[in-house]
Amino acid sequence: MTASPNAPSRASDEPGPVDPGTSVRLRLVASSVLMLFLELALIRWTGSNVVHLAYFSNFVLMGSFLGIGAGFLRAGRTTRPPYYSLVMLALLVTLVLRFPVAIDRSGKDLIYFTSLSVSGPPAWLALPVIFLATAVIMMGPAELVAQCFKKLPRLEAYRLDLVGSLIGIAAFTALSFRYAPPVAWGVLVAVLYVVLLAPRRLITGVVVVLPALTLVFMLGKESVVPHTFWSPYSKIHTNTVTADGHTNTDISANGVPHQGVTDAAWRLHVQPFYGNPYLRTPANPHRNVLIVGAGSGTDAAIALTKGVQHIDAVEIDPRLHGIGDTMNPNHPYQDPRVSSHINDGRAYLSSTGSKYDLIIFALPDSLTLVPGQGALRLESYLFTQEAFRSAREHLRPGGAFAMYNFYRERWLVDRLAGTAARVFHHRPCLDVPDNGGSLAVMTVGLTSADQSCAQTWTPRYAVAPSTDDRPFVYLRTASIPNIHLVALGLILLTSLIVVRAAGGSLRRMRNYADLFLLGAAFMLLETKNVTGFALLFGTTWMVNAIVFAGVLLAVLAAVEVTRRFRTPPLPVMFGVLFAGLAVGWLVPAEWLLGLSVPIRLAAAVTMAFLPIFAANVIFAKRFAATEDATTSFGANLLGAMLGACLEYAGLVVGYRALLLIAAALYAGALILMRRSNWAQAG
Repeated sequence: MTASPNAPSRASDEPGPVDPGTSVRLRLVASSVLMLFLELALIRWTGSNVVHLAYFSNFVLMGSFLGIGAGFLRAGRTTRPPYYSLVMLALLVTLVLRFPVAIDRSGKDLIYFTSLSVSGPPAWLALPVIFLATAVIMMGPAELVAQCFKKLPRLEAYRLDLVGSLIGIAAFTALSFRYAPPVAWGVLVAVLYVVLLAPRRLITGVVVVLPALTLVFMLGKESVVPHTFWSPYSKIHTNTVTADGHTNTDISANGVPHQGVTDAAWRLHVQPFYGNPYLRTPANPHRNVLIVGAGSGTDAAIALTKGVQHIDAVEIDPRLHGIGDTMNPNHPYQDPRVSSHINDGRAYLSSTGSKYDLIIFALPDSLTLVPGQGALRLESYLFTQEAFRSAREHLRPGGAFAMYNFYRERWLVDRLAGTAARVFHHRPCLDVPDNGGSLAVMTVGLTSADQSCAQTWTPRYAVAPSTDDRPFVYLRTASIPNIHLVALGLILLTSLIVVRAAGGSLRRMRNYADLFLLGAAFMLLETKNVTGFALLFGTTWMVNAIVFAGVLLAVLAAVEVTRRFRTPPLPVMFGVLFAGLAVGWLVPAEWLLGLSVPIRLAAAVTMAFLPIFAANVIFAKRFAATEDATTSFGANLLGAMLGACLEYAGLVVGYRALLLIAAALYAGALILMRRSNWAQAG
């Protein structure tokens, strides 16, 4: 297929189907709302109920891309309504809630804060099954979108798809802001399915309405479970027990024991390690203290018993903070000496000018990933060498830095203690109260004279510090873990089978290999931007939602510019794209972190969205010249799934190097376009 040399330079002038009217446009927007909202809901819900799919949310994202791509391919072969999608969704929800899956991920070289019991299939099988179920579910909304694509001009359809996606993100963000339980997600999804599938016969009505009611019923039952709360990050459950005259509330997140709420004095008596940071710094006045990972308030309450005059308590999860505000018997968050900050710890450090006598990282393990990312956990940027350096810069003379947790493996203790020694230029105190190395308390003074150790850290393992470019503190070596390799292999094999079954011969996509590469490269570009903004502004759910919305807005802007104005030819746009990638490679994150927040935001937005804009002008111009909208768009989405797999290369080479992989993929797309003379379409 070769574009005519005389092809119009503005995509709005492209020949297309006869205008079908408003109904198709509204249907396309509604279908896109369903597609994006359902994708976000599946990532969020499965991560809360399949332990520990919260550590593998990228597998659900890849399943979504496969399903959407296969749905576009299938739409070119059939006009039957995709009833199977809603049926599979109701079946998945029912099976997960009726037969809970808890996967034990307690490996030696990759640490998960895991469940205490194991049920269901092994991880290598459970992950591909969830992946395949997600793909089948997402094929349905994609078919609905693709059917509208065939009735509208290319870029008009793509534009409306982006508008619907933005509405879907806005709806999910609004429900997250209100801490809405899953039944709210289920009602919205069920209503959209029923409206879009519009059954006209009794049998099809049963096939649609019965699964919709089942979905709402099962999620409704889950949503009214006593003492269960939904935060933007986790499914939180509390269990209050009174024994020996003491009341303790255990908190689990996504089915994993997480925190406990009890009286501070009793906690210090039972677990005295909470007092070690104060014990190891006897000359420190402890007037002003920062607690990162303040959770339900135990650490703040203990600090108050130590005579601390002011505490900045930073907690990323507003629901955990709310539980502490209402259930903590010492009510630390209601004490005028405590200032609460719902924020990411690293983001707080990079934005505050306060100085502290003591900074404590208090068991900040999130038990989940940044949504849609393969390896970045909410707390990842808190444990890098650069983060420790930032903590050091916020200490007053005579100050100290401390952290404690149940670290699972001694090599992790050595990584963190070694990072502190490198940043503070002397070895920290290390207390190991349980003698097994799981629980460890590390305290390091601004100078060696500012700490008083019972035992100084002595390394057993040589483990390199994690950095902002490779913030994988729980991964021992620069490698891709076997569990990921096996699951990725099964996923790629399954993908070939699904694409062949849904789209027929793979030869249909051969002419769109360049669009496939554009999709893979764009996914890596998006990953780099999401992780970059997480570093610069925090890993909070709101930052993540804003970044995804910003990406879609940049894509929409590129489409609108391409539709309405004469844009430069494709070689020029590729030049702009490669220049943007080069700037992203050359400008270090440390330089941006040193800027004030407004200037940092302006610089980050420019650096992130210029290449995204250029990449999507290229895509829009190329997509407008295709002969088969559904097949070409499906190829692009399947390329995005490959990009999600390539994201795991960051575990080995770091996030910065993903820009080089993206550049290579874009170069491949440019070569394919030139060989086929498609560049003339621009």
